[in-house]
Amino acid sequence: MTRDQVCSVVESVKGGAPACISVFAGRIADTGRDPVPIMSEYLDIVRAASEAELIWASPRELLNIFQADDIGCHIITVTNDVLKKLSLVGKDLAEYSLDTVKMFYQDGCNAGFTL
Repeated sequence: MTRDQVCSVVESVKGGAPACISVFAGRIADTGRDPVPIMSEYLDIVRAASEAELIWASPRELLNIFQADDIGCHIITVTNDVLKKLSLVGKDLAEYSLDTVKMFYQDGCNAGFTL
């Protein structure tokens, strides 16, 4: 997850067999840091080894897919929970807001609460 680790791996794989360098961007975000500039920097470092590709690992939200794509990251690992949210891309926010309120209401009803 550190610049030094990425640099070390890149130096190790230069001129060798194809390699994937996996950086846990989601865990970087868990520390309160924006992973986008960090992963962009790492992508520039990885380009020094033409046979290497950078993996954006451990995404936490759908937005991370777009962030990884925007910076040109080679690979992103994605869980099914995140992929299920793809249907929400571009959804009208007023409609989504109403759907959310209905969901909260149904959750309350299911828990036995009444209004």
